[in-house]
Amino acid sequence: MSLFNNGGLRKLIGRAFLLSFVIAMPSLSSAQTSLDDMLKPYLEQYRLPAVAAAVVKDGKVISVGAVGERKFGSGIPVTVNDRFHIGSDTKAFTATLAAILVDRGQMQWTTTIGEVFPELAPNMDAGFRTITISQLLSHTSGIPADNAEFIELLAKSTFEEGNLDDLRYWLLQQWMTKPLQAVPGQRFAYSNMGYTVAGAMIERVAKKSWDELIREWIFDPLELKTAGLGSQASPGRIDAALGHGILDDGNIKAFMAGPGDDNPQIIGPAGMAHMSVLDFARWAGWNAGQGKHAPALLKPETLKLLHTAVVDMPSARNPAPGTPSSGKYALGWVIATTDWSPQPLVFHGGSNQKNLAHIWFSPEKDFAMVVVTNISSAKANDALFDIAGKLYKQFAP
Repeated sequence: MSLFNNGGLRKLIGRAFLLSFVIAMPSLSSAQTSLDDMLKPYLEQYRLPAVAAAVVKDGKVISVGAVGERKFGSGIPVTVNDRFHIGSDTKAFTATLAAILVDRGQMQWTTTIGEVFPELAPNMDAGFRTITISQLLSHTSGIPADNAEFIELLAKSTFEEGNLDDLRYWLLQQWMTKPLQAVPGQRFAYSNMGYTVAGAMIERVAKKSWDELIREWIFDPLELKTAGLGSQASPGRIDAALGHGILDDGNIKAFMAGPGDDNPQIIGPAGMAHMSVLDFARWAGWNAGQGKHAPALLKPETLKLLHTAVVDMPSARNPAPGTPSSGKYALGWVIATTDWSPQPLVFHGGSNQKNLAHIWFSPEKDFAMVVVTNISSAKANDALFDIAGKLYKQFAP
């Protein structure tokens, strides 16, 4: 899901024009087929600098492809090992970190903000104090959806000293006296502030920063070797699929690594991860197995709980790229219905307004698929949904 969608961001829809590109020719294992030929037409038709996809069955990647350019007009081809930003798809990783703590007995799903931060509790808004980790992860905390106050605080955070866990603690202090929009547990409101608070709770309980924990507890055990946080490219280098936007004049602009290519690092728990399409597929397949596939990061019943619907999402008109128009929210995941699947699928979308990523899986079929592109627009969103539909029809058992 998109992290921000306000008037201050550049418009991401422009005129269509022909796109020249270079096709990457990655080597595939004998057990994998290439999706390149299927993906190529989407570059020109939907104005995508690059697009990549992978399909997973029984925990193994059976088909993968990556076509287009790392930077529009550069002639540098993408490969299946290139890093793509996955935006709010990071939320499922944050929910998994909380679940690990629950499985270890260090936290309960009913653990409240006030219990984790007793030194701050007396000064918290009475409702805020009672919010549970489960409510934060399901967007039912009563904290409002992202607003001008939240964005203003993010800007102020850049002038604060300390590590990222210090900054999240600071952000919690700035927000904790604000009245809630709804009674906790009663209403869905997609809140990146809520996920940042969840990250702060995880940090306090685990006694390590969220940024350390996601690497030590998830990236490393799953061997997601390309996974990282923040900008997917190195400063001054085109060594990954750079994010792109569409300017007011309709031109595509690439963003090199720097302050303007991603959201503030303080909200990492809400959406800052990047990884290759192959590693993203491994994560998807691990979730689809619900405990069938190593490593055993969680009890099978705990992993299943993360994928179980908690609250209905209100229908939305013209949702931000990566966001379904309706469905049910679980813990870091959406339960979505589509025209091309007879059963609901577990889904999430992610965008930092310069990249777009969709992840889908069916635990019943032990089947998963991921689709990523290095631009965010309504057309890109349409492309990823269309690709997912074709992949499901072709590969789902």
